[in-house]
Order: sequence, then structure tokens, then C-alpha cells
Amino acid sequence: MIGASAGAIQALLRILPALPGDFALPIIVVVHVPPGRRSELAALFAVKCQVAVREAEDKEPITAGTIYFAPPDYHLLVERTEGSSHTLSLSTDAPVFFSRPSIDVLFESAAEAYGSLLMALILTGANEDGARGLKAVAEAGGQVYVQDPQSAYARAMPDAALAACGRAQVLSLSQIADCLLEAGRKAA
Repeated sequence: MIGASAGAIQALLRILPALPGDFALPIIVVVHVPPGRRSELAALFAVKCQVAVREAEDKEPITAGTIYFAPPDYHLLVERTEGSSHTLSLSTDAPVFFSRPSIDVLFESAAEAYGSLLMALILTGANEDGARGLKAVAEAGGQVYVQDPQSAYARAMPDAALAACGRAQVLSLSQIADCLLEAGRKAA
């Protein structure tokens, strides 16, 4: 799971295109996009990445080797279904920190669904969304990472995440890409 806001595109362009076509994990991304506008994130990253990229749809099964972007003006959640499979769910519940989609909503639902199997990353951003969700992932036993605030375009989000979740590992963007590559190799 990845959450980002101001400066997100530049940060994600340093991470997602580094993943190989046979990357063995799903990645779900929330970027704060203004409501009422069509998001071009999936289209932009589809041409830059070797991994399949798409905008998430309601009740869509989560598939390994796919990057899902939250659509504008919908919260994106992870739901556990029968067995060990998971699906995506969209919600129009109230914005969190003025944001829909909210990083907190995604991370909290994913922590409940995946528990200790989850890896969550907070990147650059200009508000506190994601801090509470990152803490929920850590409390569920998941791995938690934060972009080094010094390298972030907007450091408010990484700073808030670190304040809420002191055990989060601070990484540069290239270290985050390496961390994802290693997790993908282990999952293969």
C-alpha cells in the first residue's frame, strides 16, 4: 500500500517504473486527486511501468502483479472474502482530512484484511492523512515505511506519519524501490 499527496507523481515515478513485469505482489495506491476531475494516474503509469496498472473498481478481486490507483472522490478499501482472497471496495463516505480518497481509510481496512502480511508506505504530502493508517498497519504487525521527510516535496505527511508511528523505517525513494523489489522477490 502506498499513500501520497503533494509531489506524489514525481515520487512514484522514482519507484513504480523500477518494478519488473513479473513483480509478484499487488500494489494499491492512494494519491489525493481533486474531486470532479478525471484521474490520469493509471494511464500515465501504465505507459511507464512494466507491471499492469489500472484504476481500481468496486468489488474487483486484488490480483498479484497489478498496481491499483484509487479513483477520484472515492475511498478505496480492502475487503477479505472467503478463503484467502481479497477485493477492492469503493465508498463515498465523508472525506478524511479533506481527502477522498483517504490514505487512512485504505491503510486501516488493509491492516484489518492482511494483518502482518501488509507493507505500507507514506510518501510526500501536505497534510496528516495516512499517519493514523500507518499506525494501524504497524499495530497489525505489518511493515511500515516513510519517505525521508528531507527528500519529500512536502514533508507534512511523512512528518505526521513518523510522529504517529515511531517504528516506521525512514527510507529514500531509491531505498523504497529496493525494498519493494526485495519483497516482490520473496513473494515469487
